[in-house]
Amino acid sequence: MEKENKSSKLTRQDWINQGLQTLAESGVEAVRVEPLAKCMGVTKGSFYWHFKNRDVFLEAILQEWVNGQTSRIIEQVETIGGDATTKLLYLFELAVQDDGRVENAIRAWATGDSKITTVLVEVDQQRLEYTKDLFLEVGFEPFEAMVRARMVYYALVGEFTIGARSDHAERLAEIRLQHAILTKKA
Repeated sequence: MEKENKSSKLTRQDWINQGLQTLAESGVEAVRVEPLAKCMGVTKGSFYWHFKNRDVFLEAILQEWVNGQTSRIIEQVETIGGDATTKLLYLFELAVQDDGRVENAIRAWATGDSKITTVLVEVDQQRLEYTKDLFLEVGFEPFEAMVRARMVYYALVGEFTIGARSDHAERLAEIRLQHAILTKKA
């Protein structure tokens, strides 16, 4: 009976959050209904209450990542306002708050799934374009703005790939120095 009560309290978002956590820890192959239900202490029926099947669930996980790690971050940066230099600093600081585990799992997932690859290319492009646009607002020419956007973006993705340092203060100090270097005009 306890499983039923817990099951009825679980939301679609609870399943998505657990799916993201499992994806980050073990990869897309581990994101399976039965093991997730067992981990969450519920029956599979709870899953099927919220999702038609695993594919729909995986799509929801992917969309949550896109929204959370791209759209909402851009919205947060735009909400703080200020000039482009201020927005860039806030964007960089937000980016280093992530440990990169889900990002890495999504990138690994994309290597075996062309649909995920397409979404990842779109996300990378959206992130780069937004960052480039901010560098344009700072006053850099289009080519230089894109080079600067790529430098910071590729450095962050590279850090995720290698493994984000756990010292948050060090990461913030480093990203602030990168910001100072990349926004300085000659």
